Order: sequence, then C-alpha cells, then structure tokens
Amino acid sequence: MEFLQKIINFQLGNLTMGKLVTTLLIAVICLIVIKLMMRLTENMLQRLRVSATLKGFIRSMAKVIYYFLGVLIVADSLGIPVTSLLAVFSLAGLAFSLAIQGSLSNLASGVTLLVTKPFEVGHFVEVGGISGTVASIGLIYTTLTTPDNKEIFVPNSDISSGKIINYSAEKERRVDVVVTAAYESPVSDVKKALHQAVERTEGIVSEPAPFIRLTDYKESCIEYTVRVWAANADFWNVKFDLLENISKTFEENNVEMTYNHLNVHMIETKNK
Repeated sequence: MEFLQKIINFQLGNLTMGKLVTTLLIAVICLIVIKLMMRLTENMLQRLRVSATLKGFIRSMAKVIYYFLGVLIVADSLGIPVTSLLAVFSLAGLAFSLAIQGSLSNLASGVTLLVTKPFEVGHFVEVGGISGTVASIGLIYTTLTTPDNKEIFVPNSDISSGKIINYSAEKERRVDVVVTAAYESPVSDVKKALHQAVERTEGIVSEPAPFIRLTDYKESCIEYTVRVWAANADFWNVKFDLLENISKTFEENNVEMTYNHLNVHMIETKNK
C-alpha cells in the first residue's frame, strides 16, 4: 500500500501521478465522445441533400471543432489556463486568416455555390466571361472545360460575385436565327422559304410552335426572325442545320439573301 501511495503521490513539477491518470481517463473519454459525435454528424450528413464536396468540408470542420474542444478539456484537467490558450489560438487564427484572406473568400464562395447549386457538374455555363462545361466544383476553384478542350480553373469568389448563365438548367432551349432578304423578294416567298427550312430541320420540337415573322425594315434589307425550340442536347445541331436549310430554301424560292449596300441612281440632265 505504501508503494502504491508513493506512486500516486509522485510529482512531476506541479503534476501528480493521480492527476496524470485522471487526465488520461478524461482524454480517453473525450476520444470516445468525439467518435460518437462524428458518427452522429455522419448520419446527419447522409440526410442532407448536398454535394459530396460540401459533406467532406462539413465533416472536416466538425472533426477539427470536436478535437479542439477535447484539447481544451484535457488542458483544463492538467491545470493549464484555458483562457490563455484560447487567446493564443485566437491570435494565431487571426494572423492565419489575414495571410490567406483571398483563399478564405474563395472558400466561403465555394460553400455558397455548393449550397445554392446554381449549376452542377456536367452543365454548360458562362461565368466570369468564360464558357465551358463544369468538370468539378471545389471549395476554392471551379473547373471548366471549354469547347476546344481547355481546362480553366475559375476562383469561386469571381463566380459568386458575377453573373452566372446556365445553359443546361432547362430541358429545352430556344434557337434564334435572324436573316435578311432583299426588298425585291416578296414577304410571302421569304416566309414560305423559312417555313420549309424549319420543316426540314430535324430536332425541332412542335411545342412551343415555331415563330417566323418580319421583324424590322433595315436600310438595304428586310429582317426576319425565326425562333424554334429544341432539346438542350440538340441545340447546336438544330441551329447549324437550320442555317444550312435556310440557305437552300432561299435558293429554291429565288429569295435574295442580301447584305448592307448602297444603291446609287444616276440622273442624266440635259444642258440648255
């Protein structure tokens, strides 16, 4: 008993063996509680309808917070002033946040994008003047793949602070084509040719119905607008095929597709 009592009363500085054992038990209990809290957090994340990237971020942040609280509890059991420790961590955190201010802005914007979901992976979007297919949405950068197969990393702060155009959000898109014809070409013939071009173009949906109208009188031509609808995946094929078919039907109906020009009329005057 005396030997056991000596071990318990053994001191290392201000720490006794009894306090060390107590602290060790508290540390073990903290680890068990942290594992339980992480399991609870994981179950909650499974119920949230958010991206895997955001789930990973929340999981990491929760782990840091749980371990930080565990360290504070263990430090308090050892007699270390927790308030002083918090002050040190606060100063270190402030200095670190100032050093990575730009990255933190991107991080906050990344979380915003993952929560609000203005676009998803695979969508074709225009952000910050750049158009491309979303390859990945990270916490700092969003990766776009351009039509010419270039990979561009766009900072999330640039995306969230600007205008976002999502071309893939809806199932159908409207194809707008504006053409011009000469004043000498009858309006009825031009509209007939445009209707024929629409009928020959595959991929155009019947509803909403195609829109074909005379829309403006220009200085040297008449402007016509054609609006049709197509499935999102067929947008470019429909637009290019429609342009080719318009050229063919104009030729078949003797419609002149004009361009900006100036007609000069010479008037002959007789000298008296």
